[in-house]
Amino acid sequence: MTKDLTRGNPAVVILQFTVPILLGLLLQQVYNLVDTMIVGKFVGVDAVGGVGSTGSLNFMILGSCIGLCMGFGIPAANAFGARDLPQLRRYVANTIYLGIFFAVAIMAVVLGFCGRILSAMHTTAETYQYAYAYIYWIFWGIPFVMLYNTTAAIIRAVGDSRSPLLFLGLAAALNVALDLLFIPVLGLGVAGAAWATNLSQGISGLLCLWYMGRKLPILRFQPGELRFRWNDAAQLLANGIPMALQYFITAIGSVTLQTAINTLGTACVNAMAVGGKITQILGCPFDALGTAMATYCGQNVGAHRLQRIRSGLRVVVVFSITYCLIYLLIAWFLTPTIALLFLDGSETQIIGLVRQFLIVVSASSWAVGLINGYRFAIQGMGYSNLAILSGVLEMIGRVVVAFLLVPPLGYFGACLGHPAAWLIAICFLLPTAYLCLRRLRRRIPEDAPEEIQPEIRVREA
Repeated sequence: MTKDLTRGNPAVVILQFTVPILLGLLLQQVYNLVDTMIVGKFVGVDAVGGVGSTGSLNFMILGSCIGLCMGFGIPAANAFGARDLPQLRRYVANTIYLGIFFAVAIMAVVLGFCGRILSAMHTTAETYQYAYAYIYWIFWGIPFVMLYNTTAAIIRAVGDSRSPLLFLGLAAALNVALDLLFIPVLGLGVAGAAWATNLSQGISGLLCLWYMGRKLPILRFQPGELRFRWNDAAQLLANGIPMALQYFITAIGSVTLQTAINTLGTACVNAMAVGGKITQILGCPFDALGTAMATYCGQNVGAHRLQRIRSGLRVVVVFSITYCLIYLLIAWFLTPTIALLFLDGSETQIIGLVRQFLIVVSASSWAVGLINGYRFAIQGMGYSNLAILSGVLEMIGRVVVAFLLVPPLGYFGACLGHPAAWLIAICFLLPTAYLCLRRLRRRIPEDAPEEIQPEIRVREA
């Protein structure tokens, strides 16, 4: 099933497209959530801290892979919006080749440096063995991450955000079963949690691949469309590499901040690990909105519907402010209850630290909503290089906090790391998004009004 995002009320279209993505992201978080819960109950609180302390490193590598895949989906969305199906299929073919290459190359590089990076991050002695065992085996699953996110990005590019959700739901259920088998039954510890995640992710990717071949006839290759083409690959890389770098650069700041947190002691490390898991879940609506905006803007650029992009940016503002209020209420009233999913009730000090972190983050969460929406809109408009600068600014914000605020303010200073990064990035992204839209208008001077715009015919070879 495909969906045209170039017609209809922008708010309704964006939200309808966002909801399946949101549910998919929540299911992805189920992987990490169940891992952490079962590890906490059956292995111990230091194991939770070890798994959680790898979050920034995990985000640096796997986030870069996901960003690369999402970037590959933007040219496909442009081609679908322009109804150029032969070009769409050529992009899909070259995405497959590039995905295989990067999956093997990235995995080969990072596996050799896990221990050195964890040592450089001053990982505490109590959590080091758990951190290494978890992240090492997680990185063996990079090909699975690339498989799912590449196929999901292609499916979403043609307007279908529901099917990847269904496959991820099946994988989430499998992940729970494998966690319970690998950890308490087979006693594989945090390595078992990693492999439960890897296998589940791989199965969801295979299901997406099957769906593309069987249920999306517009993606069935015609003679000559499977050839590797340098021009198409260059266009894919022009979108994918900047998005991957954006994640990577942003994560450098997170790694630096985590390094500073590791000097505060095991209690603070464990509290930040649990708080980080909760924010990953509560922040999913913002992440989903960003993913939706990339496809929405990509299709509308291809269809020359630029006024709809401006309307979409207004939707981002309203959504971000509204959900921020909900986020803050959850953090204020429900943090102790949520924290008990990961911790024993006797860990009152850690629970208190988790609540402090979540209140600070939730109060400024409107900023991350704007960042995701506007950043991915910029990428969907084809200006991925500019979006990298927002990642640089986020990195600078976290590094400044790590060096200037954590030493004198301790844990509270660490809590300010993410909000500071978000506020700095917003100052760049908001004007940049409208500047990109103005540049597009110079290339595409007029939008056809929706009510009189003729139906765009599909161009087939």
